Amino acid sequence: MLPTIADVLALETVRRGSPRVVAGADRLDTRVRWVHVGEIADIAHLLRGGELVLTTGVALPEDPEKLGDYIGELSSVGASGLIVELGRRFVRELPRAVVKTAEEHGLPVIVLTRETPFVQITESVHARIIDIQLEELRASEQLHEVFTELSVEGASPAKVLAQVARLSSRPVLLENLAHQVLAAESAGRDAGTLLAGWETRSRAVAPAQRTAYDPASGWLVTTVGARGQDWGRLILLCDTPPTPRDMVLAERAATTLALGRLLERHQESLERQAHGTIIAGILTHAYADPDEAAARARAVGVPLTGRKLVSVVIRPTDPMDQALDGQAQLGELAEATAAACRDARLPALVGALDQERVGVLLPLPPRTQAEPALTTLSERLRVLWRPGSAFVLAAGSVVESIRDVRRSFLEAEQVADVAVRQPDGRAFYRLPDLRLRGLLHLLRDDARLQTFAERELGPLLAHDAQRGGDLTRILRIYLDSGRNKAVAAQKAHLSRPAFYDRLRRLERILDTDLDDVESCLSLHVALLALESFRRDNR
Repeated sequence: MLPTIADVLALETVRRGSPRVVAGADRLDTRVRWVHVGEIADIAHLLRGGELVLTTGVALPEDPEKLGDYIGELSSVGASGLIVELGRRFVRELPRAVVKTAEEHGLPVIVLTRETPFVQITESVHARIIDIQLEELRASEQLHEVFTELSVEGASPAKVLAQVARLSSRPVLLENLAHQVLAAESAGRDAGTLLAGWETRSRAVAPAQRTAYDPASGWLVTTVGARGQDWGRLILLCDTPPTPRDMVLAERAATTLALGRLLERHQESLERQAHGTIIAGILTHAYADPDEAAARARAVGVPLTGRKLVSVVIRPTDPMDQALDGQAQLGELAEATAAACRDARLPALVGALDQERVGVLLPLPPRTQAEPALTTLSERLRVLWRPGSAFVLAAGSVVESIRDVRRSFLEAEQVADVAVRQPDGRAFYRLPDLRLRGLLHLLRDDARLQTFAERELGPLLAHDAQRGGDLTRILRIYLDSGRNKAVAAQKAHLSRPAFYDRLRRLERILDTDLDDVESCLSLHVALLALESFRRDNR
């Protein structure tokens, strides 16, 4: 930040001259780019703007009109001010024409009532200017290092904004072209207040330049985009006009964000990241107040307050294609889910929960039933996602408060984990639909269920582990086939005699009769429980 005329007047070398402001006292905040000593009247054409001119006035004209022209020319080329030393040309005061013209043009004029070596003034001011430039250079280098590192590591928008807030101590937000907040860092401010009425406020701020400060709102706005395709705006909220460093900071951050988007390969869109961040914040209690979560959701166009909230978890039933990036495939599912919600006119938060599941927080009007909305969402998604690819859509209980969303999501996750094992093609699943599998999944951490499964299957599991056998698989095929030996042999790709031989070995190892209905029921429950344990461990 260049020094102002007020800063120059505060220097000891200037104060020795007993300076007195005779014109433009309200313009002492004008910045001084350089100090120029000049004794000629036609000096204006030698200036570039921002200079503080020092003169004794010995070569200035006596004609008041020409003195006025001299002041007017200094103002027209952008001189920051004029300092005149009294005693040689002007003894006690400046001519009235000088003061009057300076006031008319808003040019600060100062007189020095004592003789002062101009070289001392120029050295002092130039030293300060150079120090400031060096400081700005060091700050620019720091920004370069910080954002280069962020670019190299492919930092998320949230991480980029966190650095901007740290370096500026100001709130910063990233929005898309629809004025929905994709990421925000409040810098200690109340997030609810910060995001209140965001879309309306944002649409009112439309600077003409790519980077500009809007004094009415106190926003420093810079456009984010590359290759002629703008996709958002970075907004720094300023209590005071931004410094040049703030401008550079905003532009470097915008460049980093644009570069990150160009380099994205098979990653979620910024919208999905923003939605996923809000969902994760709710599930991990990252928000101190549920109102903050509601404000952040409202800022991305999803109202949560006054709605019935339905948590949904979607899982592909087919294994991820190992030839492709699993995260990319899940990103495709998340984007298709968001598109399905838009087609169904269901505003929702949609984002990946992990490497296997997509989460949806669906806010419904108070009188809307959840079942038709879930059915519509499932039908639209089957059309929009990869043709032929299957998924299960699991829903948790309907809740009325953001505080209860976590419980609803946990229920939906449990339902999805069970339903994906043996989907039956229904539009969506809820806990009552899973029947025995759902019960066993909910009880999978109960020591009594674990003891039961071990008691029923322990000898068989030990036998397979010691010999590398597959008798546990044979038992499962037999029971899943309804104890129909012919069908089971076909599914196991074995001849009937070979399959019957394995059944006899199973009976010896388990010391049980596989023609007994109750014994088979007990073994089947133990197998389902075992699958629940193993899946949970994975």
